[in-house]
Amino acid sequence: MKIALIGYGEVGAILAEDLRAQGLAVSAYDLKLASAAGDAMRAHAAVQGVVLAADHAGAVRGAELVISAVTASQAVAVAQACAAGLAAGAFFLDFNSASPGAKIRAAEIVNAAGGRYVEGAVMTSVPPYRIQVPLLLGGPDAAALLPQLAALGFAARVASERLGVASATKMCRSIMIKGLEALVIESFTSARHYGVEDAVIASLQESFPSIDWERQGAYFFQRVIEHGRRRSEEVREAAVTVAEAGLAPYAADATADRQAAMADLADLGVFGVRGTPGFARSADWRVEADRLLAAIASEGQA
Repeated sequence: MKIALIGYGEVGAILAEDLRAQGLAVSAYDLKLASAAGDAMRAHAAVQGVVLAADHAGAVRGAELVISAVTASQAVAVAQACAAGLAAGAFFLDFNSASPGAKIRAAEIVNAAGGRYVEGAVMTSVPPYRIQVPLLLGGPDAAALLPQLAALGFAARVASERLGVASATKMCRSIMIKGLEALVIESFTSARHYGVEDAVIASLQESFPSIDWERQGAYFFQRVIEHGRRRSEEVREAAVTVAEAGLAPYAADATADRQAAMADLADLGVFGVRGTPGFARSADWRVEADRLLAAIASEGQA
């Protein structure tokens, strides 16, 4: 089986490693190949034996399975860009955290080009699980793809034959998870400013004793600093999902704003040099909160 990966960031690189370890032919394309980040991608691909293509259509040409793992805002655009190169009957597995409406639009494009679109909803962070990350599938062709994914090592299950169900599950979960990240950063940083962080954490520990708030706080800061841009786009899609249900997405919009603001500061170097081993890896959230407070003191509200 030849597999094409569209998106060669954290998720794409992990999938490439696990698929190549099985001896499978893997091609890939990422828009960032033309930027400074492309050097690291090319180096990784060379080590893994992944063939990097010049464009979307070139990457998917001849592939039996295409996995799209880009940022949420690009889900439909990637489906459109890949359509010209899709082989008849090729599966197009959409890993992207997009709204049900976006998944349906992407499916229309892929299916019209002769492909078989399957929506995928990744239900937790990929790195700890790698290819075995819990994955919900959706759409009329989901059941046909399931045994092939199982053979490749994916931990997938079919959520529904109806498009949008799997992504709605993912989006509604994201409002909670990414919202909690934003709340912790805002609460803990403010508490640090007033010198009441220990009292706040002690109170949280009493109310929610099953959560290690110190450890969880460090993890939330790390993930948002490192992946806030991608997370903000995902929650924008979650806000669209809420709006499609007829509700005003007040909480989702605010969460996306906080995630994007942290990404902006990370890009400015507030939390260290992106891409270096120590970036966003502090075991103590207070280190990152102090950096955030210092940026606020010098630049104004963040």
